[in-house]
Amino acid sequence: MARPIIVDTDPSPDDAVAFLVALASPDELEVLGVTTVAGNVPVNLTSKNARKALELAKQTHTPVWAGASAPLLRPLITAEHVHGKTGFDGYDLPEPTMPLAEGFAPDAIVDLVMRRAPGEVTLCCIAPMTNIALAMAKERRLAGRLREIVIMGGAFSEGGNITPAAEFNVYVDPEAAARVLGCGAPITMIPLDCTHQALTTEARLNKLRSFGTPVAEAFYHLLKFNKIFDQQKYGWDGGPLHDATVIAYLLAPEIFKGRKVNVEVECASPLTLGMTVVDWWGVSSRKPNVMFLRDVNADVYFDLVIGRLARL
Repeated sequence: MARPIIVDTDPSPDDAVAFLVALASPDELEVLGVTTVAGNVPVNLTSKNARKALELAKQTHTPVWAGASAPLLRPLITAEHVHGKTGFDGYDLPEPTMPLAEGFAPDAIVDLVMRRAPGEVTLCCIAPMTNIALAMAKERRLAGRLREIVIMGGAFSEGGNITPAAEFNVYVDPEAAARVLGCGAPITMIPLDCTHQALTTEARLNKLRSFGTPVAEAFYHLLKFNKIFDQQKYGWDGGPLHDATVIAYLLAPEIFKGRKVNVEVECASPLTLGMTVVDWWGVSSRKPNVMFLRDVNADVYFDLVIGRLARL
């Protein structure tokens, strides 16, 4: 029986790869919907980019709900310096014709989870967690009804990618991240320590392009443009394909390694705002609350991702 999931996202190409891989895996995953939030770019653009990707892949049966336009307590910080002004720069896709689903994304999350039996739905969080925190504030029973929350976010020994201490998704809305990590649901977190092992090398992008489908051609160009920033910053061959690790974990958890630890989010310090404080060695008395994954078999990961995209 396919595992029901909701993908909460702020689509740049990475995010779109994640939910398209999920949609290409109907035997294993049932995508109940895509919820968008402000993050990489404002929410009007993330909502548009999600629908562009779904139309490209002929997956317009998947509803898209637009969500929060700003973090819980802070001004919005975006990442056009990485993803371009649209969040989807690098390849011209048509303006979407499919409408947004009616309603507010946090309300949709509550409805989709609460209508299912307890322990069925998994939340896939590949963006700032504002929508999730708002949904949990609206419905106090929500966390207890979830099967799992899987998050792409945070960092430990790798350091941050938006500040020296913080990873972008957590930094944009640290209060939301703190609330989600403290909600009591089973949580798996995939940090930069893991995603920085999974690089879109030229060989991997060429393999994707070789399938010759409209999806493969578009994402060859989108990812090639999208990873220029990381290539220049780190001197790598390609950049990390961050967000699809969440879906890959659901499909092939055996390719990841980590352990259960306590993770807290810094919400006060101007110097380390958004830092995920990971008690890897158990030196505090804090209870472990997160399965924190630090390693991935990158070759198997890309074989899985590219193979699923080739189905669309």
